[in-house]
Amino acid sequence: MKKWQKMLATAGAAALTLGLAACGGSGSGNTDSTDSAADSGSTTLLMYRVGDKPDNYDKLIENANKIIEKEIGATLKMEFIGWGDWDQKMSTIVASGESYDISLANNFATNAQKGAYADLTELAPKYAKDAYEQLPDSYIKGNTINGKLYGFPVLGNVYGQQVLTFNKEFVDKYNIDISKVGDSYESATEVLKQFHEKDANIPAFAIGQSFFATGNYDFPIGNQYPFAVRLDETNAPKIINQYEDKDMIASLKVLHQWYKDGLIPTDAATSTTPYDLDKNTWFMRQETQGPMDYGDTILTQAAGKPLESRPLTVPLKTTAQAQMANYVISNTSKNKEKAMELLGLLNSNPELLNGLVYGVEGEQYEKVGEDRVKLLDGYTPTTHLSAWNTGNNLIIWPEETVTDDMIKQRDDSIASAKESPILGFTFVNDSVKTELTNIANVMNRYAASLNTGTVDPDETLPKLVDDLKTAGWEKVQAEMQKQLDEYNASK
Repeated sequence: MKKWQKMLATAGAAALTLGLAACGGSGSGNTDSTDSAADSGSTTLLMYRVGDKPDNYDKLIENANKIIEKEIGATLKMEFIGWGDWDQKMSTIVASGESYDISLANNFATNAQKGAYADLTELAPKYAKDAYEQLPDSYIKGNTINGKLYGFPVLGNVYGQQVLTFNKEFVDKYNIDISKVGDSYESATEVLKQFHEKDANIPAFAIGQSFFATGNYDFPIGNQYPFAVRLDETNAPKIINQYEDKDMIASLKVLHQWYKDGLIPTDAATSTTPYDLDKNTWFMRQETQGPMDYGDTILTQAAGKPLESRPLTVPLKTTAQAQMANYVISNTSKNKEKAMELLGLLNSNPELLNGLVYGVEGEQYEKVGEDRVKLLDGYTPTTHLSAWNTGNNLIIWPEETVTDDMIKQRDDSIASAKESPILGFTFVNDSVKTELTNIANVMNRYAASLNTGTVDPDETLPKLVDDLKTAGWEKVQAEMQKQLDEYNASK
């Protein structure tokens, strides 16, 4: 049994409220006032993070650096980049060759293959031994490209599962039975109609232009592209166009009927309305859950009111889950070994990690017993870092509401979750970049209207398929299938 499996039996994860607050220069010698290294002369490591800087960052980093400097003789400086600027700024930083030490990965596979990230294959087990040994095999596979490990992942939700989530206030208010919802969109039709009859002013299924219908598929380059593998394929996995698959077509027809029946907002194909969890502006929405969410516990905590979910897809360990929050060390870093030590420390030292994801003890939280915490009034989204992209969730002390039974259910679900047939596969698109650009342009014209049910799939799908073929879909599929077959043969 691997070390991570033993830890699963006793460790818990933090509440999702930890994950709601998302959390540049040279890699050493920084004299920022928040870095304790200024006087000691020890190395200061620069880390880029996505999200907003916590209001109490100075105190958080001061407390953290006391531990970091004691343990590895270095200190940490974090630079925060907002979500809206993240992709562009990190692309610029990578392209310019700027010197930095650590970052949350951005455009991971492409930048790794370009040589922007350091090879961690030997660094990780040597300089982050404890944390490395806790990683499930699926995390190692998912962050390995061409046989080399380039990302050090945050151990969080080992698998992902799509669910249909209901606002329980409305479920109870209108006495709607959702027990039979699950495994398909069609299964939710009757409950959506019941709600719509009671309250036609609130969207029954709250979706917008970024919504993609799903099913039991995995997507080699993301669900925004028309390339997928079916999870029930018993032979070698085949790359298909999900928009030609019978199950996806059936789902799109259901969504179109919902749209015609007024169960989906009329402006869904162009809408950016967020339908916040804590607002009574929706009845059903689609969410992703994993084992560290403890069923609906985390969503309920985030919403501040009861929510209830029903499974739509099977639990699946995928490359996307393994790369959900993976840290890289820049090839420009002059402190690669020390940076690796820091990542190891963040993912193995409970005192360090909990002090970052909960805040300041006595102000944001207090410890209850040996391994639980109670959140205080001072705990707000701007007083801590997020758990999902900071460090190993197994060493984060759970909130006091998480029971031992909940932890056991989590462990059992991880043990039974399947691995995707394309886990660890990375598509190299060098020979089909033009075709992929053309395909992306085609999808931009069709995806929102099709997936939100705004247009009739019987009329629109043939046009989409024809336009995709003109854009070069068959050439990309052949190249992708060739690489996938070679990948499977090499395992």
